[in-house]
Amino acid sequence: MSRGTSGGTGGGLLVAGTTSDAGKSVVTAGICRWLVRQGVKVAPFKAQNMSLNSFVTREGAEIGRAQAMQAQAARVEPTALMNPVLLKPGSDRSSQVVLMGKPVGEMSARGYHGGRQEQLLGTVLECLAELRGTYDAVICEGAGSPAEINLRRTDIVNMGIARNARLPVLVVGDIDRGGVFASFFGTVALLSPEDQACVAGFLVNKFRGDVSLLEPGLDMLKNLTGRRTYGVLPFQHGLGIDEEDGLRVSLRGSVRESEVSSPVGEDILRVAVCAIPLMSNFTDVDALAAEPGVVVRFVDRAEELVDADLVVVPGTRGTVRALEWLRERGLADALARRAAEGRPVLGVCGGFQILGEHIEDEVESRAGQVDGLGLLPVRVRFAREKTLTRPVGEALGEPVEGYEIHHGVARVTGGTPFLDGCRVGEVWGTHWHGSLESDGFRRAFLREVAAAAGRRFVPAADTSFGSLREEQLDRLGDLIEEHADTDALWRLIESGAPTGLPFIPPGAPA
Repeated sequence: MSRGTSGGTGGGLLVAGTTSDAGKSVVTAGICRWLVRQGVKVAPFKAQNMSLNSFVTREGAEIGRAQAMQAQAARVEPTALMNPVLLKPGSDRSSQVVLMGKPVGEMSARGYHGGRQEQLLGTVLECLAELRGTYDAVICEGAGSPAEINLRRTDIVNMGIARNARLPVLVVGDIDRGGVFASFFGTVALLSPEDQACVAGFLVNKFRGDVSLLEPGLDMLKNLTGRRTYGVLPFQHGLGIDEEDGLRVSLRGSVRESEVSSPVGEDILRVAVCAIPLMSNFTDVDALAAEPGVVVRFVDRAEELVDADLVVVPGTRGTVRALEWLRERGLADALARRAAEGRPVLGVCGGFQILGEHIEDEVESRAGQVDGLGLLPVRVRFAREKTLTRPVGEALGEPVEGYEIHHGVARVTGGTPFLDGCRVGEVWGTHWHGSLESDGFRRAFLREVAAAAGRRFVPAADTSFGSLREEQLDRLGDLIEEHADTDALWRLIESGAPTGLPFIPPGAPA
């Protein structure tokens, strides 16, 4: 059935969560995919995102990767309007502020919440209004919890935007963690009467078992809060889209919740990813994990590199800090031994810079001149202006696409050209994120790795990473369509929160 609004400002919804990682990103993507399959012109939106996992739009703007994936779910091109404020942590206390896709400076958490955040509310609301004037519906994602009472005064991503833009709020809770009823009730009870009036109801995420056993609790929750539950989504493996705040996996665990398919050839291929500090765009290895017979692990000890067929040094927001970390843990020496033995190493973005000879950094760490690992003939100088591009090229006889997000400018003085970087022996380096998503290139690269590692590994001839992404997004849309009350959800998007919702004491403190 095709749905659409009656014209003017499009409908909207804010997907909030009881906690970080409650499932806001995947629910937002799922609703976008469900709506677009119903003929609705829909767009995602997140006012403020804190993430080291970012993406470059076609106009050269940097936004959170989760919003780029949500745009793919909605079958629209991602733009800076969909994530006007991006915070990229550089330490526990400061972040780079990216406004409308461009960096505008570093700021402490105190400075940001002390005034700068409130100044951005106008920009955020203008972006949302532009999207709502263009699309039938805009599905907004909140951040953390809407009941962060210490931050409510300066909030521009949860109840602050819901109130200003008159958006109904759906609160998502992860029942797999336990305590979901207390979390739902407590979230509402810690909001002011005005904020509570926006909260329409709840969505249970990651439920295992018989839903009939849950229903008495949902009935009691409705009696306690006056708010209904719009759906109970079952637990399913492998549905996490590109993360925002960190890895879904623990160290020494398999990437994502993915199961490794049987190899096409006789051997599997083992990939170890160095879990360096401030790791960014670790999604680069998702395409490797999607290959049958490829096992991807994140590691933090030198001995874990011994049996790896390929070691990846990923991107980072702290190149010099990551370099020190590798040396402190003995990983730098282990990488040097691999290079000397002709065993494959791949450096991406910050990892590429680390593998070089020399780093001059007066921008990111302000450490000045620092020696790299010296495995590639590359010298890096950090520029104040950030490179944000979507390059296209060819490598290993195959077409490649990628995206670049970095302050470091590399001067390559030798080796064999490889994308924008170089290769020496079995050590490879490039600034290009996302290159391994190009199927032909990924297969050619894995053949090189397998040959160097002496593995009888054969890449599958028909693995399409783009198709796998689409299948994943369709599964998210199926979850919403099959396990949520979609008619009630559409009424919420189109007409807003129900009137007369009761106030739940005590409410937010004065």
